[in-house]
Amino acid sequence: MSQDNVSARDIVRSIPGIVRRFPSIAKGYYYYSVKNENKELTLGTLVERNAEKYPSRTAIAYEDRSVTWSEFNAWANRIANFLLAQGLVKGESIAVFLENRPEILAVVAGAAKIGVSCAMLNTSQKGKVLEHSVNLIKPRMVVVGEELVEPFDAVKDDLLTRHRTPFLFLADTNTLNIFGDAPEGYVNMAEKVSAHGGTNPVLSNPPKMGDTAIYLFTSGTTGLPKAAPGSHRKFVKAYGGFGLMSLAMEPDDVLYCTLPLYHGTALLVCWGSVLAGGSSIALRRKFSASAFWDDVRRYNATTFGYVGELCRYLLNQPASEQDRNHNLTKMIGNGLRPSIWKEFKQRFGIETVAELYASSEGNIGFSNFFNMDNTVGFSTAPYKLVKFHEGTRDPIRNEKGYMKEVRKGEPGLLIGEITKKWSFEGYTQKEATEKSILRDAFKKGDAWFNTGDVLKEIGCGHLQFVDRMGDTFRWKGENVSTTEVENIIDGSGMVEEAIVYGVEIPKTNGKAGMVTLVPHSNGSEFDINKLFAYLKENLPAYAIPVFVRVTHAIEKTGTFKYRKVDIQKAGYSLGKPGEEVYAWLPRTDGYTRLDEKLVSEIDAGKVSF
Repeated sequence: MSQDNVSARDIVRSIPGIVRRFPSIAKGYYYYSVKNENKELTLGTLVERNAEKYPSRTAIAYEDRSVTWSEFNAWANRIANFLLAQGLVKGESIAVFLENRPEILAVVAGAAKIGVSCAMLNTSQKGKVLEHSVNLIKPRMVVVGEELVEPFDAVKDDLLTRHRTPFLFLADTNTLNIFGDAPEGYVNMAEKVSAHGGTNPVLSNPPKMGDTAIYLFTSGTTGLPKAAPGSHRKFVKAYGGFGLMSLAMEPDDVLYCTLPLYHGTALLVCWGSVLAGGSSIALRRKFSASAFWDDVRRYNATTFGYVGELCRYLLNQPASEQDRNHNLTKMIGNGLRPSIWKEFKQRFGIETVAELYASSEGNIGFSNFFNMDNTVGFSTAPYKLVKFHEGTRDPIRNEKGYMKEVRKGEPGLLIGEITKKWSFEGYTQKEATEKSILRDAFKKGDAWFNTGDVLKEIGCGHLQFVDRMGDTFRWKGENVSTTEVENIIDGSGMVEEAIVYGVEIPKTNGKAGMVTLVPHSNGSEFDINKLFAYLKENLPAYAIPVFVRVTHAIEKTGTFKYRKVDIQKAGYSLGKPGEEVYAWLPRTDGYTRLDEKLVSEIDAGKVSF
């Protein structure tokens, strides 16, 4: 098929593969379609089922550790019983601040078994952003890994927790056997958990499928992170839709996951798929392009979880005779660009690309069920692609106040209809939830979720991702909120005005952050690297602007709105009198002023951001 078209012939060609997967597809559709919110089908029951069916098979592989399904279930049970002994009850929450390792999955599963939800804190967050995220949830307790104690200590006195001993510590080791020593002010969770029984908890009021299992944090248009609740149903849908229908996971499958488990792609999609097959998830703390294929061979992985940037980093590695010396045949994730799709499959011998489109909070998802190239697939949920104001996430309405769909093949803003079946779980903040809902879009009384993303149809109901619009952009596999970064910059006391946006850099995925700012005119010279040091203290690395344009004034409209589209088009180009442009170049610890030679090298893709 061509890069921008899916035809009926392509669908027909995919039928033999569908037939081979049919038993798995039929089983998956059952789980994907379960509607009873009160059904006792939850993350905990899915874990228990695998412990019964595959007790001695590996559930988690990590470095030199291996945890079987039986061991994992017993571990989760001890955590569940510990939390019960601490007085936690169904409907309450804890926050989890751990990097990728088996403990994070055990804590989520253990809490889920008793109806306690886990707020999955972004491990890159620190300072005001981390404090804000925790306080959105007001958890009873927070589980903190030894690897993250330093940034957590900086904010823990300002957190709104609700327990007499709220801070639980997990040493950065195999805590099933080695407890370590907890710092002052923390309870040693592993030591306390070890004293509890490993049998499945028996509850008078067990969790149900519609109950909240997790909170995932997303950067939206309101600035600081928003917390999106995810029910057990989302795990069940991932279990059926991705694990069985798209990937046909089996007990012998191993899914290699380097994506952070505080993200929905890793926690819901990847782990949900592993749960479906009684398979194994092989974890790595952080992605490494140079170690990737060695790990794949080490764990005998058959599947991996990706974002587009990860695939680009792998393609940028020197070609090797070992490129196909592995058992990987399947991959699941999002953001694989059409420009590298076929090259990636051919070089590394990948057969199935289960590209998907979804959001942590949204009610609409797409999956590349037919294994077509260059598409996020199709959706059974009701949706439309509508006309929008360029540079915003705002739909265009006609004189009657209604929206208009785009023509086939034309990029449009994706909106998903909110119905009883396709509900919108939204955010913990009601005003943020309401801001994402479009009402009276096509008729009085209807309601639609605004994804803020632009896609286009490329045939047979298949869509292709085009761009993320409005006040967020994607960089290094993360969604960056422009308002959040602007608020942090404003807090520096060094600028009068700042506007943040994403700009494209040749031979990179996503958009790099850029800020145009006006320094405070207080008589002192503006120190660009004093600003950089402040940003480094208060923002995760992926959110620090890669480019800075320093100017004396920022053009506005007659209604005092910034001309963001015009500013964005200028990018990091030079030539405007009285302006300076700086870049945070790779492997440097500060900003470098750009000249024509550096700009040419960046434009030529010679600088590997």
